[in-house]
Formats: sequence, C-alpha cells, structure tokens
Amino acid sequence: MLEKLKEEVYKANMDLVKHGLVIFTWGNVSGIDREKGLVVIKPSGVDYDVMKPEDMVVVDLQGNVVEGQLKPSSDTPTHLAIYRAWPEVGGVVHTHSTFATGWSQAGLDIPNIGTTHADYFHEAIPCTADMTEAEVKGAYELETGNVIIKRFEGMNPMHTPGVLVKNHGPFAWGKDPHDAVHNAVVMEQVAKMASIAFAANPNLTMNPLLVEKHFNRKHGPNAYYGQN
Repeated sequence: MLEKLKEEVYKANMDLVKHGLVIFTWGNVSGIDREKGLVVIKPSGVDYDVMKPEDMVVVDLQGNVVEGQLKPSSDTPTHLAIYRAWPEVGGVVHTHSTFATGWSQAGLDIPNIGTTHADYFHEAIPCTADMTEAEVKGAYELETGNVIIKRFEGMNPMHTPGVLVKNHGPFAWGKDPHDAVHNAVVMEQVAKMASIAFAANPNLTMNPLLVEKHFNRKHGPNAYYGQN
C-alpha cells in the first residue's frame, strides 16, 4: 500500500540525517495521499541506520494504523492536525535542529531580516504561545498541532511554511515531503544567520521592500526566479 509514498517519505527522513538536522532517532517526516486520505510517517524511535522504506507506517487522518508492523511516530497527532487544517500541505517535518530549536527555547519568532529568509518565508517564522497545563497533561501531541494552527490565524501557512513550538522545536511543511524537508533545512539556516546577525548588531533593521521583492520573485503572481 502506498509504496511510492513510503519510498518518498523514507528518503525525506534520510535527508534529515544528510543535512545534519537530526541525531540519534530525533525527528520525523510524513507525507499524505490526499485522494486516499492516508498518511505515511516514520516509525517511532527507529534508528536511521537500520530504517527501511517498508518500516514506514500508514495511518488515516484520525490516527488509526492502516498498515505497518511498527508504532508510528509519537508526533503523528501533530502532523495529522496540520494535514486536517491545511489542505495544501503534502508533507510535514519535525526536527530538533540546533539553531531553530534555540530560538524556540528562547520563545522568539525568527524575524525576517534578510533576503535568504524572504526567499522562502514571507513573515517572521512564528513561535507559539506557552502551552497550558490542560494541553500538556491532555492529548499533548494533538494540542501541539492545535497551538500551531492557532498561531497561524490570519497568516498564510504556505507563504510561511514553518513554525517554532515554544520550548520544543521546529515544524516545517510543504507541497510534498521533499519540499517540507527543503523548508526545514532553510529554516535552520536562517535561524543560524539570525543568531549571528543579532549577536553582531542587536539593533539591526530590514528593508521591507526587499522582503516583498525576494518573496514575490519566487512565489508571487509574476514570479521569475528559475527556469520556465
């Protein structure tokens, strides 16, 4: 079942290792087949060195395991909440990458202060609010998804395809698992750049015209970056 998507999700998970975003068994990638309403996700706690495409777990949008011998990622309810909320999303990534996690632990948005950021994220990459006692002690992973969705009220999640869960770490998404990983890699890099920039100049500013120019030349109605 969904063998092509399993291979895609497996490769995307391995790309997290390739790009240095995860160590040990940290992190996970999922992908969705919208026609079937099924999600493929990394199994929980399986080492990347031994993980195989056939280890990927298939679940429905309510979290029921449809196929697979292993338990799905413990973050599955968060992924599913994002898929249910935003139908444009085709892949979701969670990591504990160093710089993005550092910003989440600081409880700060990553401001849009450079053209690299603006090429991929229109707004500041937002950080969620503190989770309540009920959210933490209840259906924690589902509530993590809910606080992400709440933070994006009034924002286009496909224009800013990433978030920092306060005191936890980053999630990113995209049109498919590969695109989601790409956005996660860029998020880590702009988090690193922002850390260096603010250390060098805490009073830095950004030209808003550059934000619009760089975002729209890639994503706007008259985008011209790349090949036709």
